[in-house]
Amino acid sequence: MATFNVTVNGQSRTVDVDADTPLLWVLRDDLQLVGTKYGCGIGQCGACTVHVNGNAARSCSMTIAAAADKEITTIEGLSDDNDHPLQKAWIEHDVPQCGYCQAGQIMTAAAFLKDNPRPSDEEIQTAMHGNICRCGTYLRIREAVKSAASK
Repeated sequence: MATFNVTVNGQSRTVDVDADTPLLWVLRDDLQLVGTKYGCGIGQCGACTVHVNGNAARSCSMTIAAAADKEITTIEGLSDDNDHPLQKAWIEHDVPQCGYCQAGQIMTAAAFLKDNPRPSDEEIQTAMHGNICRCGTYLRIREAVKSAASK
């Protein structure tokens, strides 16, 4: 066990865990931030996406040692009142079906729009590629991202 410092959703946090513990499990089990989901465990599905220093990252394949002293944002920290333009667009475009992938989808889209505020449909599709939605709401996801970008 070792002690690690991370800033999560603007708050400095200290955890005592093994260095190779995935960030996902620290967030969920130690910090009780359960919005970030476990999907595949190998960084392929995107359900566990969070922001690390503002960039989208798969928390299931990032160790707490790699995340130490970095700023982490989870879906819980994206906005104070679920009023981020993407969260509003998700509702407006009726994106969620089962909802399991949605936190990862939104976090990926938020990091993407920060760097590309006026994306084309093709750029949105490329950026969101790799975030798997088992319900197949990809067209609604693209429309919600496009809608959020326009606001």
